[in-house]
Order: sequence, then C-alpha cells, then structure tokens
Amino acid sequence: MIPTSAFAAFLFDMDGTVTNSIAATERVWTAWARRHGLDVETFLPTIHGVRAEETIRRQNLTGVDIAQEVAAVLAGEIADIDDVHPIPGAEAFLRDLPADRWAVVTSAQRDLALSRLTAAGLPIPTVLVTAEDVSRGKPAPDGYVLAAQRLGVSADACLVFEDAPAGVLAGEAAGAQVIVITAAHRHPFETAHPTLADYSGVRVKLGPDGLRLSKA
Repeated sequence: MIPTSAFAAFLFDMDGTVTNSIAATERVWTAWARRHGLDVETFLPTIHGVRAEETIRRQNLTGVDIAQEVAAVLAGEIADIDDVHPIPGAEAFLRDLPADRWAVVTSAQRDLALSRLTAAGLPIPTVLVTAEDVSRGKPAPDGYVLAAQRLGVSADACLVFEDAPAGVLAGEAAGAQVIVITAAHRHPFETAHPTLADYSGVRVKLGPDGLRLSKA
C-alpha cells in the first residue's frame, strides 16, 4: 500500500533510491576492505546509507588517516560511474515534481552526488543535502530536517524515500513518513514501512493540500 496522505514535499535518498550505483559502490569498498584486511562479506552490508567517514571510523583501524582514506574512496567512486543508472521510472517521476517540493538527502559527498545524478541522467535538485552539510550523518535526522528547512516546510510534513536501514531510521527520527524503494537491494531488510520496487507504477499529483502518490 502506498501512502494516501498529502505531503508538503518529497525527500529522496540517492544511492539505491533514485540512482542504482550499488555495483560501483561495492566494487570500490570491496577493494578498500581487502587493502585493510577486512572480511568483505561481513563488511559490505554495513556501508549503505552512511557517510564514508563514519564507515571507516567504525572499523577502528590503527594508524589510519581518516580524511586521507575518505578522499581515496571518494576518488574511486567518482571514477567508477560506468554502470550507474536510474532506478526504473525515477527520471520521469522526479521531473514531474515542482522544483520547490523535493530534495535529495545523501550520505555521499557533493562532488560524488553530482557525478552520480548526472551519470544517471537525473535532474539536479534545487535542494541537495550532502555529507558536507551536516555534522551528524544518517541514522541521525539532521539531513532530512535540513532539507525540509531549505524547502520551507516541516520534516514531519514530508515523505522520505529510502532504501537502507540507516536512512529509514533518519527519516523516522525526523518525524517524516517513510517509503522504502527495493529495486537495488542486494542486502534485503525487514521493514514495517510501505515499499515500492521502483517508480514505474506510481505517479504524483499536486493538489491544494500538497503532493500525493497514486498508482500509474
């Protein structure tokens, strides 16, 4: 079931939610994990939806320069965009939204976010909140709260589109309703929130009370 409420704005995560860059992301992080002697199979499910800095810091590696490691991962991810593509239906769905009614909130750095959105052929939102914009990344609500503020609305009046547990928690903590996009899931998780495989089966209607989802 899709939400039937009207919303002041839609707030989207990026990777796995509007872009499918999972293969590229996991290639870069797999190489990084192997360089540091980590168990790749255990490590990969933990990287999605959180900032690179926090992913690296959680490994408690000794003698590691966090900023240098983040820069190396960022460079690798920006270079690896050959198979970055949109989630089905995302381009048309986003282009139907009024520019002042949607935002992207991502744990990626701004350069990487712009690179991936462009590679996927998606519109660049007027409001783009990235890793550099908040002191606390997901699952903290800061990014979604900030995006809502920049749109001039309250976060609890928004619908958050997410694909990862950390992002779902961030949306919940912001007071927003959450819907989970599953198209790019390699590491499925259980959720009580509504789910959509992708955007091909839904469209958006703008009325006097706000944005509503409807079946296409």
